[in-house]
Amino acid sequence: MRIAVFGAGAWGTALALAFCGKHRVVLWGRDAEHMHALAASRNNARYLPGVPLPVELELTTDFGAAAREADLHLVVTPLAGLRSAVNDLRQFQPGTPLIWACKGLEAGTGKLPHEIVADALGPDAACGVLTGPSFAAEVARGMPTAVTLAATDAAFAKHWVQVLHQPRFRIYANSDLPGAEIGGAVKNVLAIAAGVSDGMGFGLNARAALITRGLAEIARLAEALGGRAETLMGLAGMGDLILTCTGDLSRNRRVGLALAQGRTLNEILNELGHVAEGVPTAREVVKLAARHNVSMPLCEAVDALLHSPRLGPREVVEQLLSREPKHE
Repeated sequence: MRIAVFGAGAWGTALALAFCGKHRVVLWGRDAEHMHALAASRNNARYLPGVPLPVELELTTDFGAAAREADLHLVVTPLAGLRSAVNDLRQFQPGTPLIWACKGLEAGTGKLPHEIVADALGPDAACGVLTGPSFAAEVARGMPTAVTLAATDAAFAKHWVQVLHQPRFRIYANSDLPGAEIGGAVKNVLAIAAGVSDGMGFGLNARAALITRGLAEIARLAEALGGRAETLMGLAGMGDLILTCTGDLSRNRRVGLALAQGRTLNEILNELGHVAEGVPTAREVVKLAARHNVSMPLCEAVDALLHSPRLGPREVVEQLLSREPKHE
């Protein structure tokens, strides 16, 4: 099987490494200088330092060549790049199975990744999402990981699980595409909240409460969009949420920790050097929840902290804690 991975950041490189032992893999990147550096050093020093790239992993900046020769297109750009990548793929080899590994809601439209793909390829395209608790650095080093491959077409998910599944990169099939994507999107927003809580020294009790109530928010929104509650009890929901809220490799958690120190959002993002999807997603989650009349106070608090210059972490937390108690 020949797999074309589009996106040479940390996650794209990690997935290329995960699959190249079993399949022929080509890794495409837009930045020619970056890709030349990868080819010369066989190391992605910018995004995944210290992990050697095997000689059998092909590297290219030729989008068309990568697309035309592939049996599977795997898009691993930030969410902001998904629409343009899928539109480009439509020009070169329409009909090739597509999997994406992007998480979030599109800024401006509030669309989930599968809705973006449907805009470009139509509602019946052979496609699905790869999502779940997975830090790129650990996947790249071959550390055991389990994720979900969700697709509306259950047969598509089962087929590609069989093709891609490996002992140290276990993949489970799921047919709940909106549920899996909402889990992957909203957990990044809640990881910012967890970082703020830990950064302010609120302790482990507070973190546990935040994760638990955050999972309830995710499930409410997923069900409103046609997802299944049981999906959020699995890898795409609870698993991803726990990892991102507690793991030190989480970019979104690090954003929250820095906000708790009083640093500005622009300063934090400039220093981070990677995309923290929870930042643009927070605003879209709040708008989506409002359209569906879903209560999401934790996500609203994160949105207020990120986008209201008058509110600091302490003020946002005080407002959240002063809410009237409700039934669990």
